Amino acid sequence: MALRQELLLRLKEDFQLNIYEVKIWTVLLEKGIATAGELADLSGVPRSRCYDVLESLEKKGFIIMKIGKPIKYLSVQPEEIISRVKKNIEDDTQLSLKMFEEVRSTDVFKDIQLLYSTGIEKVDSTELSTSVIGRDNVLAFMKGLIEQADKSILITTTQDGFSRKLAIINKAMKKSGKKSMKIKLIAPHDEKAIKKSTGKIEFINKDAGSRMIIIDNKELLFMLQDGNNDKDHDCGVWVKSEFFAKAVAALVEHQVR
Repeated sequence: MALRQELLLRLKEDFQLNIYEVKIWTVLLEKGIATAGELADLSGVPRSRCYDVLESLEKKGFIIMKIGKPIKYLSVQPEEIISRVKKNIEDDTQLSLKMFEEVRSTDVFKDIQLLYSTGIEKVDSTELSTSVIGRDNVLAFMKGLIEQADKSILITTTQDGFSRKLAIINKAMKKSGKKSMKIKLIAPHDEKAIKKSTGKIEFINKDAGSRMIIIDNKELLFMLQDGNNDKDHDCGVWVKSEFFAKAVAALVEHQVR
């Protein structure tokens, strides 16, 4: 009983159904074909709700209604359901992304940008720092920094991290369309990754002994480990300080000459 309840909850989450839909659907999967009354009795779903639930499942493509007297319902092949659910999720995602992109051009977005600019000017520069835990979070944070860059990007990394950083740069530059950006990537080279590179990037084939990214000589994200640790324990520190970023950039440039 507990195992079946666990299955119902898992199906509810994975297929984005409510609990009544899951109960009727699983009963129909077991029966193959059944009337609404049979499904209500076997699933424990109230008869008053059963027809609404069946209509919902039919619209979502989980079941088929067989015309006749009495009306019966058949389950759809699970593989077909997976394809339909996947397509629905993809369609919903594309619609949501389109709506978010359209928000950029609205007056509301301009207003919140103005609010942010006004507020950030009041923040003490010593407060503009934070830590980022986990390699996936670090890479996502780095992607955001690169996309916001206006003039220059300086990156030092390891040979293992070379292809990851280059992939982020390529994707971000393609999205932003900033062709005049000065980009420098310092690391032991990965020739296969370089061949896939797009845009103008200066590659320096040296080990700087560090993992960091400096944006516009104003922001700096540096790693506290060498990258050989477990990725969940990777940790970076972000600092927004023009003085500090310029000083570190100068040291790196001098080191790799």
